[in-house]
Amino acid sequence: MRISMTDNMTRVEVGFYKKTCPNVEAIVKETTKHYISIAPTLAAPLLRMHFHDCFVRGCDGSVLLNSTKGNKAEKDAIPNQSLRGFQVIDAAKSALEKECPGIVSCSDILALAARDAVSLINGPTWSVPLGRRDGRVSILSEASKNLPTPFDNFTTLKTTFGALGLNVKDLVVLSGGHTIGMSHCFSFSSRLYNFTGKGDMDPNMDQNYINRLKIKCRPADVTTIVEMDPGSFKSFDTDYYTMVSKRRGLFASDAALLTDTQTKHYVLSQLNPHGSTFFKDFGESMVKMGQIGILTGRAGEIRKHCGFRN
Repeated sequence: MRISMTDNMTRVEVGFYKKTCPNVEAIVKETTKHYISIAPTLAAPLLRMHFHDCFVRGCDGSVLLNSTKGNKAEKDAIPNQSLRGFQVIDAAKSALEKECPGIVSCSDILALAARDAVSLINGPTWSVPLGRRDGRVSILSEASKNLPTPFDNFTTLKTTFGALGLNVKDLVVLSGGHTIGMSHCFSFSSRLYNFTGKGDMDPNMDQNYINRLKIKCRPADVTTIVEMDPGSFKSFDTDYYTMVSKRRGLFASDAALLTDTQTKHYVLSQLNPHGSTFFKDFGESMVKMGQIGILTGRAGEIRKHCGFRN
């Protein structure tokens, strides 16, 4: 399903709520800060939730909807079963409903919380254009089909991102989000144990790193989680690119960044901390991603509760 960046010339803008709900950003930030001060590891899932929302039907809050008797929602698709942080969005929504009922969309709250989560763990900050409205549709099979996977090669990634109006630079920049967070062993264990189906290892992964990962991840392990960026998985920095350059990216999709000249050049250009443009680039690509397939004007609705249609 191809979603254009701005259907029907719709627009979002910074300061969209300045008359109708002037404290929106402060309220979302305060809520996000409260949860992240208790559990810093929630930052990565909040960022990931915004990605997963935007890549399916556009940034319309569809990932927040619960399944109903007649419909299995995106939330229950396998790639989304490990999402966490819904309580942060719900708490922010609840605070905003007290302050300015029926005004702020769940999709806008998610876009703000993702930004705040990153900045609260020493990452960049950026201005978030607002004015999205919430979608009424959420379908499990669309999430299974449209989300990028850890197993994707460069061609597949380029196609997936390109269909949403994101270019190769956005792809390598947004992959840098893997500088925070954890992953289940099954997302990469084929690289350790059975890369081509012959019980072999992925030749594109550093042998010493494979040996270290094998100690943590046994074959067929579905419960263990490991750091995506060992040693600094709780802080947003450029270490991800250092890992990728040493062939220690955890996923096949990370290793894929070295197989294209443009993305490889970007990875290597971020290794000098003083010459790095990653923080600025990340904010720019997040703003671009946050405008995929948005609903504005009279489309969609402003949900009262983020898990349910009105």
